[in-house]
Amino acid sequence: MTLLSRLMLFVYRGLLRLFAKSFSLSISGAFAAFGKNTVLMPPIRIWGERRIGIGARVFLGPGCCLSVLPDGDNRSVGISIADGTSIAGSCVISAVREVRLEEDVLLARNVYISDHSHRYSLTDRPIKDQGVDKVRPVLIKRGAWLGQNVVVCPGVTIGAGSVIGANSVVTVDIPEFSVAVGSPARVVKTIAVGATGE
Repeated sequence: MTLLSRLMLFVYRGLLRLFAKSFSLSISGAFAAFGKNTVLMPPIRIWGERRIGIGARVFLGPGCCLSVLPDGDNRSVGISIADGTSIAGSCVISAVREVRLEEDVLLARNVYISDHSHRYSLTDRPIKDQGVDKVRPVLIKRGAWLGQNVVVCPGVTIGAGSVIGANSVVTVDIPEFSVAVGSPARVVKTIAVGATGE
């Protein structure tokens, strides 16, 4: 029975990979850019795909949402995900102007990144009908790792090679090769530059 169970898992995983690759290939032409060997795992929610650019060898897990909201006549790329980036399931990236992830960024599950917030100053309207404000670009630099349930607020830059601990809310820039945790996130450690895995 163990052999049969392993075989079933092997077939199941293979079918999932095949379906995800076929799905990704079939929708690739809808985006501003879509690199080779990139896989988007359904189910996935996508809005504003003409303003989304995705590099090569990118993985986007199931349950994710990529959303670019209208910004007047702006037709520039609003969400940019560079080569080699890996995004676990149920992550949300929402942009009006610009959210950019550089090469080899790693996002754990349930990460939320946005370059805007909801307007809430009009007391005679529901918040959902007030539009957005505080639009400021977000940049996640190469090789950074954001842990589970991290929230990245508008206007933030996270430096190259930095680690953001699980459940953190990032409201200010984080320097490169830093470990930041908490709500709001603060730097608790600097990673030694030049350290190797050997």
